[in-house]
This record gives sequence, C-alpha cells and structure tokens, in this order.
Amino acid sequence: MKGERQASLGGPKDGDLGALFDRVYGELRGMAHKIMLAKPPGQTLQPTALVHEAYVRLLHNEKDGQKPWVNRAHFMGAAAQAMRRIIIEDARRKRSLRRGGSYVRVDLEAVRVVSDADPDLLLMIDEAVCRLARLHPVKAEVVKLLFFGGLTAAEAGEVLGLSDRTVKRYWAFARAWLYDELRQ
Repeated sequence: MKGERQASLGGPKDGDLGALFDRVYGELRGMAHKIMLAKPPGQTLQPTALVHEAYVRLLHNEKDGQKPWVNRAHFMGAAAQAMRRIIIEDARRKRSLRRGGSYVRVDLEAVRVVSDADPDLLLMIDEAVCRLARLHPVKAEVVKLLFFGGLTAAEAGEVLGLSDRTVKRYWAFARAWLYDELRQ
C-alpha cells in the first residue's frame, strides 16, 4: 500500500498543490493526529486545523516561487516542517499568555509527541535544535522530523534519503547532544 501511495503521488508535473494535498490528506491527517495525540482535551490546536494551517503555509511558499516538490517524501518533509513551525508558534503564544511559570525537568526521550510538552520546554528544545543545526544540519533535521514531525525513523529516512539505521544513530547522537545542551 505504501508503494501505491508513493506511486500515486507524482511530481509537480502531475498537478498543483491542491491535487497533491488531496492525494496525501489522509496521511497528513494521521501525522497530525500522532503529533496531537497526547495533548489534553479542550486545546485550541486540533489535528485538522494543524493540517489545514500547514497546507496554507505550503500554498504560500509555492506562490512565493519556492522549489516545487520533487516527490512524496519531499512533500511530506515540507509538511512536517510546516507543522513543526505551527506547533512552536502555538507554544510561544501560550508562553506569552502566561509569562513565566515553573520549569519542569522532562526527559527528552519521554516526550515523543511534542504536544504533551510544556510550551517553555518546547521552545528550549527548539532553540537547542537550532544550535544543533549550525553544527550538524542533517542530525537536526532528524530531530525535527522525529520529535516535532512525529515521523517514524523509516519515514524520516525516506524524507532525508538515509537508511533507517543511520536515522536511529543520528537520533541517538542528537538526543545526547540536546540533553547536554538543555542540562546547561
């Protein structure tokens, strides 16, 4: 089935972003659902809204003349990045509403779905990931796709063109590096 989905999603010559989005909507909805799964009830950010906001951002990028998507993996990586930005902006908005609060020490490995994390912790992690990106860009991309995007190691490997084993190795390195950064 996965091969069917990938084969059915052609490159940019097969249609515009709307047609592409229609073909992968269910998969994007599932990705957003995984991301939002641990979020407490009553939150303002819902999976459907996350997918639709990501679509609007991708549409805006396409209109700005950014590079069209080469394949399904490239599109899904762009969608995961858009969702990450939306989650971070939501966390910033929530933090600005409360202005402070107590920091809670949370093991990065325990926070697999970012939506269950404290907004302040998410922002600290995002800042650390930005620092990691300056030193190890591919390892930072692995963090963005696994931690913020909710992708599996196999899916992230497909997006980045890496083997599953390499993604897991980079993820282990990045977790250790981020743990050390956040400890300081």
